[in-house]
Amino acid sequence: MNERLHTDRVLIVEGKYDAARLARLTDAMILLTDGFGIYSDKKRQQLFKALAKKNGLILLTDSDVAGFRIRNYITNLVGAEHVVQAYVPAIQGKEKRKAQPGKEGLLGVEGVPDEQILRSLREALGPEAGDAPPRPEGRQITYTDLYEWGLSGTAGSAGRKAKLLSALGLPPRLSKKELVEALNRLYTFEQIDALQARLFAEAGENAAMTISDK
Repeated sequence: MNERLHTDRVLIVEGKYDAARLARLTDAMILLTDGFGIYSDKKRQQLFKALAKKNGLILLTDSDVAGFRIRNYITNLVGAEHVVQAYVPAIQGKEKRKAQPGKEGLLGVEGVPDEQILRSLREALGPEAGDAPPRPEGRQITYTDLYEWGLSGTAGSAGRKAKLLSALGLPPRLSKKELVEALNRLYTFEQIDALQARLFAEAGENAAMTISDK
């Protein structure tokens, strides 16, 4: 397969199978709506808004009624000016992992051929598609940093991670990959390094910590 499609926009899809599929086709940061879960997940909504303003979103939802409802909800949530819409065609069928097709009998994003998904993304992005990603500015946050800050792979890391996410107003169920990508897009290394030092300086610290805008 050719080199993956480049975009600095954040790609929004409905579920984990869609995300796994798209991760093979593009180097974009990919986040999930968890279906209609986005309607009640206030912290994920705030994350979408922040990333939409900073990087812009590209929406790629299923072609059924539910997919369009989710697409319209997010567009209204973050503002149409921050969104690029990518559409997959309405193709009859079912995914191999499913025993029965969906209610409308249409393939979801995960079931649409690679060539069609890439075509849809390129058409939506226009001149943006295929551009080399911009060079990161400053020191980038890595998995090693998460480990050294006690946020991953160490005793008590789950609690520390939850505390940091709460302080930042980020969704509590971000994966390690999503966390690193979100932090690098929204904050500097120095901001997070200072925040985690304050948060965990004293056991049982209860003071509310916030992080200033860049």
